[in-house]
Amino acid sequence: MLDYKLLAALAAVVEQGGFERAAILLGLSQSAVSQRIKLLEARVGQPVLVRATPPMPTATGRRLLNHVQQVRLLERDLQAQVPGLDEGAPERLRIAINADSLATWWGAAVGEFCTQHHVLLELVVEDQEVGLKRMRAGEVAGCVCAAEQPVAGARSLLLGAMRYRALASPGFMACYFPNGINVEALLRAPAIVFGADDQLQHRYLAELGATNDFFYHLCPSSEGFVRLMQGGLGWGLAPELQVEQALKRGELVDLFPERFIEVPLYWHYWRNGGTLLSGLTEHLRLEALKVLVPL
Repeated sequence: MLDYKLLAALAAVVEQGGFERAAILLGLSQSAVSQRIKLLEARVGQPVLVRATPPMPTATGRRLLNHVQQVRLLERDLQAQVPGLDEGAPERLRIAINADSLATWWGAAVGEFCTQHHVLLELVVEDQEVGLKRMRAGEVAGCVCAAEQPVAGARSLLLGAMRYRALASPGFMACYFPNGINVEALLRAPAIVFGADDQLQHRYLAELGATNDFFYHLCPSSEGFVRLMQGGLGWGLAPELQVEQALKRGELVDLFPERFIEVPLYWHYWRNGGTLLSGLTEHLRLEALKVLVPL
């Protein structure tokens, strides 16, 4: 039989990114958390954590974490059916999400659901290209990302797409493209890239036929990304949902109005996630239809 106190310690260490914060969350000493991890490893006969910074689950640890995520959600269903078990505390859902969704449509889409179902969200921000790694590691109950194929034990649902356009400030355009814009000039002008996993600018330039490297600022913030473009530091690809007003006010200019990139967004969720996760999935499906580009 699995000892869920030991599994809770594993989940806390991975989700909190270390033994010290896990101990604070669980109300235990750091030594006690470490002992629980060692006891769990003794019971399963192999390591469940790679002692790195932050600690990472092994393959066995990931399977145990996936199990913990689903058990938590199923316990909520049981509490609803057996009132004596209901502790009255809100359910906390850990969800991985890309920064651009968080900065645009996500809040309005889930606000009503979280209020009605007494849900607290713990959001883990990852680039849309790599967010699924959090679910594969068993750290989150759901994920919004660009990957279509779900991990084992999960399902995926296409929500729609976010449309991105290449933008820059009028001052930037005058400085770097005084004689008009072309691919060669674009490669010489500084770009803005969200992070090391962000390949949107690379894809955009490749579609324009560019094969050379380009220079760029790194800015791991959706809001900061737009502010840097407005400040004239570089050109970049931003979602239409986020820059509509800036375009209307003339603070940003579309480099090639006829060109854009559509990034599909998928909602990934555990197959055995209980009624709460099923309800959130249906809610997201309906809300996404209102804001995302249909595919």
